[in-house]
Amino acid sequence: MVSKSYIAAVAVLGLALTGCASQRPASTVESTALRSTAAEPVAAQGQARIVKSTNGQFEGEIVGTPAPNSKFSKVKIGMKMREVSGLIGAPDDMYRHETGKRWIPFYFGNDSQRLQTLYKGEGCLTYTGGNVFGGGENELIRVTVDASGRCMED
Repeated sequence: MVSKSYIAAVAVLGLALTGCASQRPASTVESTALRSTAAEPVAAQGQARIVKSTNGQFEGEIVGTPAPNSKFSKVKIGMKMREVSGLIGAPDDMYRHETGKRWIPFYFGNDSQRLQTLYKGEGCLTYTGGNVFGGGENELIRVTVDASGRCMED
C-alpha cells in the first residue's frame, strides 16, 4: 500500500516541476531560439536581420536579402505555411526535426518541432512545427536566402 507521505512527496515534486516549466501562448516563439547555429554559417556571420512577425507577437530572422520580385520577397515572418504555399507554391524539399523544447515538461508552445523547406534557386524557409500533441500552426520564423541550397544541408 502506498503511504500518504509518498503521495504528498510526489504531488510536491509535480508542483515544483510545473513551477519550473515555462508556459507560453501557442502562437509565441522565443526569439532566442531563433539564433543561428553552427549548421547555418551565413547566420553565424552576423548577416541576419531580426524582424517582427506580421501579428507582432514574436521576432524572426531574415538571412540575406531576397531579390526584388523573387518568391522570397513576397513572404513575411509570421505567415502560416499554407499561406506561403498558396502564395509562392510548394517547396522542392522538406526536413522536420524536434527541438530541445520537446523535452520541457508542460511546454505547450508550438515550437517543439521545426520544419525547414527548400525552394531551389531561392533558399530555405523555416517554420515552427507544432507542439508535442500535434496542435499548433506552422509559422514562418526564418527566411534564408541561399540560391545554392546549402541552407538545407545538415
